[in-house]
Amino acid sequence: MSKAKRQIKLGAFLMETGHHIAAWRHPDAHLAGGLDFSHYAQLAQVAERSKFDAVFFADSVGIRDTNLASLSRTARADHFEPLTLLAALSVVTKNIGLIATVSTTFNEPFNVARKFASLDHLSGGRSGWNLVTSSSETEALNFGFEQHPAHAVRYERAREFHDVVAGLWDSWEDDSFIRDRESGIYFDPDKLHTLNHRGKHFKVRGPLNVARSPQGWPVVVQAGASDAGRELAAQTAEVIFVAHQTLDEAKAFYQDVKERLVKYGRQPDDLKIMPGIFPVIGRTHDEARAKFNALQHLIHPDVGLALLSKMTGGVDLSKYPVDGPLPDLPETNGGNCCLIWRGAKT
Repeated sequence: MSKAKRQIKLGAFLMETGHHIAAWRHPDAHLAGGLDFSHYAQLAQVAERSKFDAVFFADSVGIRDTNLASLSRTARADHFEPLTLLAALSVVTKNIGLIATVSTTFNEPFNVARKFASLDHLSGGRSGWNLVTSSSETEALNFGFEQHPAHAVRYERAREFHDVVAGLWDSWEDDSFIRDRESGIYFDPDKLHTLNHRGKHFKVRGPLNVARSPQGWPVVVQAGASDAGRELAAQTAEVIFVAHQTLDEAKAFYQDVKERLVKYGRQPDDLKIMPGIFPVIGRTHDEARAKFNALQHLIHPDVGLALLSKMTGGVDLSKYPVDGPLPDLPETNGGNCCLIWRGAKT
């Protein structure tokens, strides 16, 4: 028996001047790309012509790196807020999905539900929400916190946050709006539903003051690699982004997440898993390697050390010999970095 034909899903993860930390120093890079809309518009249009399914923008609500010596040597300090950028990109694209990262730790559900529903209408049903809990202590300091909320607390809040947003998206039925001049009836009140949510973290009455979006719900995306992140994805997500260092790790992750779907009444195909890659293109392997090496040579030592420190959960690596062994991984309240750390130690 032949299996149904499946089609690979492609997403373009766009950053200011490129993913490589030193890409902005390359002679061909757009130095001011972070705040140049035409730059992003061109990238999104190229991705659309290339039949990509979506463009994706990461985000943090603050500057994560407090080491100004290294930060000042990167292009990571200035960029658009992603929902604003995607609203503009919706005008210059037609079919490609538009995915923005928005934190559940430093936002309110009503605002998030309203913004994504609005983007879905503006784009004709192309919006997606990358649900994150934020991983940086410096972000917390921008919102009245003395320290970053604990990992378990953030994910507990995230689950309730998602449920409130989803409930608000269901405020209106598909055919709620009659807009009949003769009768004078604009919408059917029987098809408007007030949420009246009262939970541990949120009290939200509703309903949402945006009509049901073209998709019903915008696409929900997750990128958590921790156990709590996997569980949240199994409960709520349609897509999960992942990054693994080995094929065996990727297979184990895939199987684990797919198995978790069952207890939530979901089927394996309800959640798409999209592994991240960092392609360097050349006509030959040697040409591609030369391009990558050229980028690597542009990394200032302070930047490389700071980047590795961030990936370890904030370990101060300046205390260790540059050519010596890496220390053991500490417990961290930030994002899950174990996979990267294991890859760095081998």
